[in-house]
This record gives sequence, C-alpha cells and structure tokens, in this order.
Amino acid sequence: MGRRKVEIKRIENKSSRQVTFCKRRNGLIEKARQLSVLCGSSVAVLIVSSTGKVYSSSSGDIMAKILKHYEVQHADKLKTLDLTEKTQNYVSLNELLETVQRKIEAANVDNISVQSLIFLEEQFKTALSLTRARKTELMMQLVKSLQEKEKLLRDENTVLASQLAEMGKEKEFLETEDERAMLLEYSSGNNPRETLPLLK
Repeated sequence: MGRRKVEIKRIENKSSRQVTFCKRRNGLIEKARQLSVLCGSSVAVLIVSSTGKVYSSSSGDIMAKILKHYEVQHADKLKTLDLTEKTQNYVSLNELLETVQRKIEAANVDNISVQSLIFLEEQFKTALSLTRARKTELMMQLVKSLQEKEKLLRDENTVLASQLAEMGKEKEFLETEDERAMLLEYSSGNNPRETLPLLK
C-alpha cells in the first residue's frame, strides 16, 4: 500500500502532533545539511516548538556567523522594522503628553502605581527614540542636499576657471600679436601711424 498524502492542517491529537513534530524537525534539519553540502552554502535552521522550546542547527558556518551575516545584509530593513513595530505598539507623542498631563492634574496623583509610571517611562523613551530617528533622517537628507549643491557649485567653478584660463590665453595671444606688429613696424623703418589731432 502506497503512502497517502497527509492533509496539511493542525493535528489535534497531542501525541501524534509531538511525533510528527520530531520527525519533520529532524527531516528539515537533514535537508538543510544536505543543501549545505551539495551547494557549499551556509544554512541555519531555528525551530520553536509549541511549548516554546528552541531547536537550532547550522551547516557550513557556525550559527553566530550566519546570523551576523544576515544582520549586516539586512541592517536597514531590520532598523525600519524595529521602528515600525515601535510606532505601532506605542501611542503618538501628543496622546502621550495628554495622558501624562491628565495623570498629573488628577486629584489622586499620589495614588499612581509604580507599574503605570514604568509604562509611561517606556512610552517616553520610545517616543524620544522615534523623534531622534526622524531628526537623524531629516539631517541626513539635508546633508545630502547640501553635498549635491556643493558638487554643482564646484562643477560651475571648474567651468568658470577653464573659461577664464581660455580668456587669459586669448588675451596673451592678442598682446603678443600687437607687440609683434609694433616691432615689425619699427624694424621696417616705418614711423608708427600718427594719430589725428583732436578737433577743438
């Protein structure tokens, strides 16, 4: 009798689910090892069971090296995801300030719990880090814009300098030609052309 196709859905029986988890986990780790050997690649596998137990396996390189490589490759994306997650999990700065203002103005200000104050502190830290990140982003944009303007000005200065150099060469050439013409006139014995007297 051939193997029947298993329907992919959650297994309700706990013992069957555990057996399937162990078999498939080991199969996945073996497939990862084969991929590493066959293709000469580094493969890392992280599995978290339904009970929260973590299983890991790496082939080709150690797990830490693979994770570091991933972190370097996706640094910008991870930073963006981190900021997005923080933004989604926390209220806006205005809402936060309004909440603090209400708590301060409340008559039972002495009865605020430590947990509530810790939560507010975390909210402030996150709001501050988001504000700093936005400020840094805007400053980087400004620096980039200024660098582009500086490059344009430098290019314009280079063009002007080359034009001035050309004009200087032309001036020198004309002055040399004038001197040569005057020398020719004197050497040929001709008097220089007389200028007409000014009319009175």
